[in-house]
Amino acid sequence: MAFESLTNRLQNVFGKLRGKGKLSEDDVNEAMREVRLALLEADVNFKVVKDFVAKVKEQAVGVEVQKSFTPGMVVVDIVHKELIELMGGSATKIAKASKPPTVILMAGLQGAGKTTTTAKLAMMLMKGNHKPLLIAGDIYRPAAIKQLQVLGEQIKAPVFTLGNDVSPVEIARQGLQFAKANSHDYVIVDTAGRLQIDEALMEELKQIHEVVQPDEVLLVVDAMTGQEAVNVAKSFHEQLELTGVVLTKMDGDTRGGAALSVKAVTGCPIKFVSMGEKIEPLESFHPERMASRILGMGDMLSLIEKAQSSIDADKAAEMERKMRNAEFTFEDFLEQMEQVRKLGPLDQLLDMLPGMNKVKGMKDMKVDDKQINRVEAIVRSMTTDEKRNPDLLNYSRRRRIAAGSGTNIAEVNRLIKQFEEMRKMMKQFSGMMGKGGKGMKGLKGLMGKGMKFPRI
Repeated sequence: MAFESLTNRLQNVFGKLRGKGKLSEDDVNEAMREVRLALLEADVNFKVVKDFVAKVKEQAVGVEVQKSFTPGMVVVDIVHKELIELMGGSATKIAKASKPPTVILMAGLQGAGKTTTTAKLAMMLMKGNHKPLLIAGDIYRPAAIKQLQVLGEQIKAPVFTLGNDVSPVEIARQGLQFAKANSHDYVIVDTAGRLQIDEALMEELKQIHEVVQPDEVLLVVDAMTGQEAVNVAKSFHEQLELTGVVLTKMDGDTRGGAALSVKAVTGCPIKFVSMGEKIEPLESFHPERMASRILGMGDMLSLIEKAQSSIDADKAAEMERKMRNAEFTFEDFLEQMEQVRKLGPLDQLLDMLPGMNKVKGMKDMKVDDKQINRVEAIVRSMTTDEKRNPDLLNYSRRRRIAAGSGTNIAEVNRLIKQFEEMRKMMKQFSGMMGKGGKGMKGLKGLMGKGMKFPRI
């Protein structure tokens, strides 16, 4: 995950500071040296690191810190605020033209995920009840137009194309006219990339820019390229006057330096981040939330937003009632698994919880999709009556389910046993919560029983 190494390094540094009743200037100097090394290892721009450390150090040796009862915590707060400032201060919304359509020009090098990001951006806009048109302007990369058309079909967004024999500038011109004639309120122009920045690429982008007069010029960069991503952003910004950056592959094994350097080096805000290659809406970039995640404080707001956008409130209320009354069935279990899957990979969700990287066994936890698929296969091999009434599951039925799901009877037995334990736990938990959320004292006892993640 992005920033994992940096998070661990910084938590170690601040852990030492928190244990001190008073902080000397030497303590601060030593901590800032460690912070500097951690940021450089995360591939943050050298000048950015130098300026950042100087700002933090200046405040950390101030009178307010020296007189504080918890100087270590005050230093962490200073670092948190400076990280937020470094990444832009606050989230930046996407532009909206005074007279539709709003035109967004997508730029970037080959391999950064520009075409996929174009579709993800369209999906995000559609969730906001907008009507985007995608324009296929990459006539050079083999199958680029077809890729955008396939993605457009997946998300049910129209794609405008004139094929490979018309210039990208003319495609953009006619695409914009089509959007106006058909009441599209957003136009997203996918353009060609190159393996490196060259004059031909920039000249074509400038011509398209002149024709469509975009309200947004978004640069798509691969976060895994680290410092190189920042150099690319700087070069594009000098020639095109970017309005924002989209960082892709933020869920990869990246050191995160690009996210911390882009705004400071180019003056251009990160507007969105993209996780993985699945076609899911782009996530808005929130500097304050990212700073919290970097410092191991989690990102509960993003997790809550994911849940609110993905989980049906009425279904959740009905599920809660069933759990409380011990009416939870295997049918409900399947539905719950589908709801959780909508939120994204479980390891990404755990990453948003405060302090999860410190919980033993969680740091390196990887959720195996094959294992989840086997669980689903077992449940789907049950009859409707068996799902609703697990008491029917005698030996012969379990043997049939194992054969039907491609598993063995031991796995089926294990899942059924875990399901029964889970039902008992739910009833016990809801009983302790009581009406109005009372009875939390019993929760401590429950959590102390060596609870583990179920496996089969």
